[in-house]
Amino acid sequence: MPKSYWEGKYFSFFQNKKCEYFPCHKGIEKEKFNCLFCYCPLYALGGECGGNPTCTESGIKDCTNCTLPHNPDNYGYVVGQLERINEIMTRRGEPK
Repeated sequence: MPKSYWEGKYFSFFQNKKCEYFPCHKGIEKEKFNCLFCYCPLYALGGECGGNPTCTESGIKDCTNCTLPHNPDNYGYVVGQLERINEIMTRRGEPK
């Protein structure tokens, strides 16, 4: 779907201003900070998620400096990647 389809849709944007961490990442204006994907569904894609993760010394993916799922313009990208995750899980024989 083109980005214009998602713009202004109530289901593609949510803010939890009562969260003690709001906003939890720097780089996006508070008014535009999207909390919908608080726990990023792209985490499972590792370094191929499309964001800018780093890795801790112990090998854990660190998304501290990533704003990809919190930028309202990226809703369509995140939702589109869910199909990719489904394809990977299907190839692995994981249940749907």
